[in-house]
Amino acid sequence: MSLDRFSRTTSLLLVATLALAMAYTVSAETTTNPATADWLNDGENDGLELVTFFLFFVGYISMGAAFVFFMAERSNVAPQYRTTMTISALIVGIAAFHYYYMRGVYVDHQAVSIEYRYMDWIITVPLMALKFPSLVGKDAITDDKFAGLGFTGICFTGAIIMIGFGYLGEAGLMDAYLALLLGGMGWAMIIVATGTPWSSGKGVDNSKIAPELMWSANALRWFIVVGWIIYPLGYLFSPEVAIIDIGEKGELYMGIAYNIADMINKIGFGVVAWMGAKKASEALEA
Repeated sequence: MSLDRFSRTTSLLLVATLALAMAYTVSAETTTNPATADWLNDGENDGLELVTFFLFFVGYISMGAAFVFFMAERSNVAPQYRTTMTISALIVGIAAFHYYYMRGVYVDHQAVSIEYRYMDWIITVPLMALKFPSLVGKDAITDDKFAGLGFTGICFTGAIIMIGFGYLGEAGLMDAYLALLLGGMGWAMIIVATGTPWSSGKGVDNSKIAPELMWSANALRWFIVVGWIIYPLGYLFSPEVAIIDIGEKGELYMGIAYNIADMINKIGFGVVAWMGAKKASEALEA
């Protein structure tokens, strides 16, 4: 029953999001301010610019819709899972705010901002890691240490390493290959802590995760292990990195990859956590 309600709700949200995005894109093309959005429809681009703009808009409107959904559903789960819903709402709410400004920078300056992007990630990525223990419960989090750090310390340190070196590479402040390698070590630290869909993590004991939460826990791991691969793929096209050098179009491919990755991972991360929380809440009521 809950899955049916979820399907209907997400279908309505998707239709509304796409309708608003299409309407806004059309209005942007016909704007009377030639200094901003007219360049999107000047006939000199091959459509990538418009796709990039469209994804920025879809990014912040879909994140905003997800924020409303998660906050509305917060009261429909058991008290012990409301923190999970709050974290889910914070992640997409913060992202919606940054996407609004990234869209503005893109329209006004014809540039894909990495500064706003990394400002968003440095806040939301640690929150995504925190969502794991808030969902599975403190009993499932082990006391094991890695380099003297517990679960939270590993995830926070890994996130800072991953985001920090990613920014240094994209800002041209250090060798792009070295930054990618070191950033990947931070990603590996988070995987070590949370585990994979096939194994417990150093900081998580699968045997202590409630059966009704196991699917959601493994889905979160799929996002971390597989879904996050899209980010280093986008990094390869970054103008300062240019590991895959395709000239001026690299910035657009980077922006498109990052925008798609954020929508899939941030909204999807919240949705699977919500599904687990709903299922566990129904089990408690039964």
